[in-house]
Amino acid sequence: MREAAHPGQIVAFPAQKPSPEATRAHRGPLCDTRDRLREEPQTSTREPVIQEPEASEASETTGAEPEATRRAAGVTESSRANRGWWDRNADEYQVEHGTFLGDDRFVWCPEGLDEVEAELLGPVEDLKGKDVLEIGAGAAQCSRWLTAQGARPVALDLSHRQLQHALRIGGSFPLVCADATVLPFADGSFDLACSAYGALPFVADPRLVLREVRRVLRPGGRFVFSVTHPLRWALPDEPGPEGLTVSTSYFDRTPYVEQDDEGRAVYVEHHRTLGDRVRDVVTSGFRLVDLVEPEWPDWNTSEWGGWSPLRGHLIPGTAIFVCERD
Repeated sequence: MREAAHPGQIVAFPAQKPSPEATRAHRGPLCDTRDRLREEPQTSTREPVIQEPEASEASETTGAEPEATRRAAGVTESSRANRGWWDRNADEYQVEHGTFLGDDRFVWCPEGLDEVEAELLGPVEDLKGKDVLEIGAGAAQCSRWLTAQGARPVALDLSHRQLQHALRIGGSFPLVCADATVLPFADGSFDLACSAYGALPFVADPRLVLREVRRVLRPGGRFVFSVTHPLRWALPDEPGPEGLTVSTSYFDRTPYVEQDDEGRAVYVEHHRTLGDRVRDVVTSGFRLVDLVEPEWPDWNTSEWGGWSPLRGHLIPGTAIFVCERD
């Protein structure tokens, strides 16, 4: 699809890495469109636009329950599997977590840390007029909040189905369906970038994402991203007492894979130790400004997968990396 990005539609780019010529062709028109969007009156809609999945997507939902295992999974396999998983599970995800996330809040993690209070992207009053890229946007709740602060966000996600939920809720910013390891934007297009549990845990080589984000940021630009705290990898993903007992090595970086009965991955998650994450940030050309480990607040009584008040009061569940491009 080569159409320019307008509110009310999703611009899609290939999941696989295109040729350099194709990449350059993608980057130019979209950035031009973002300039035009700033000058045109914007409208939003809350009309449901969710469509039935295509036959190829629907066929993947049939068959036996996937098998959970630990094995190698490369860049291409991880991207294909996770794109399919999020397309199939976007509806359930938004039903289950949509109320907690809200339509126009910027929530960093299951602990409930809100950007209004955290100001990890900087003071709220300084966001006005800033170009911001949200990676792994889902239904674009964060981009909607950024728009309300006067920023100019672009919401990007690998899953077309997730972005359909962004259309359903509405908004006046571009939606881009693309792989975070090959961002379809020109160098130096954004002042800020953010990712709340998007992309980084699901790619085989997070440095591909970090280097792409650095490329599209302007000098001095900030990138803030949250991921599952690496400590959690050694523990069962359970909210109760069983989730407090070490069951595997923290240093075992073998990916967690769910696969079908033919051995094809349908979901992949990758582990990096805390040291790995820091080295990934630094070797990708960023300066690590802060590492935030949100504490579980007393007001939060909800459970989200393996996150719960019980575990949250004892061990960290989220790590947020605040990075700057020199």
